[in-house]
Amino acid sequence: MHKRVYLSLGSNVGDRAGNLRTAIHHLGRLGKVAAVSSFYETEPVELTSQPWFLNCALQLDTEKTPRQLIHGVLAIEQELGRRREQKKGPRNIDIDILLFGNSVVQARALTIPHPAMHERRFVLEPLAEIAADARHPLLKRSVRELRDALPPGQEVKRASGLGPRASKAKSLEE
Repeated sequence: MHKRVYLSLGSNVGDRAGNLRTAIHHLGRLGKVAAVSSFYETEPVELTSQPWFLNCALQLDTEKTPRQLIHGVLAIEQELGRRREQKKGPRNIDIDILLFGNSVVQARALTIPHPAMHERRFVLEPLAEIAADARHPLLKRSVRELRDALPPGQEVKRASGLGPRASKAKSLEE
């Protein structure tokens, strides 16, 4: 069964933009990458004494089940060198499943919708760019409404020249 899934990607170690582009490419193995937001510079939350992140959101159209998708996502993170040494700590790649159609999943290693997405500007700002009208199945509000309801704080700014197509644009100019 075909599902529209939204993912959040982040990186704050190494070539952040390259890490995101590589992850986006690999996610194509799990379905059709239908949309990718711009890249956004975002300040870290919770563990704030670490480098800023580069984040984006992605729409994936997939035939996978939620369990198959999380296994695929975790395999991609591992392939790309993700090490889980410190909770909320620096990482070269982080991929979270935000929404999986209208599904609600409560499992030991997977909760969908992502339990904190409605509190995170670094998730909602890029997601609103590609899916402003997508609805949170539990909160019954659109991504735009969730983003607009956030209190001030947590800096999130579009990163010019670093988006998913930036490397292709540069190579065309050369």
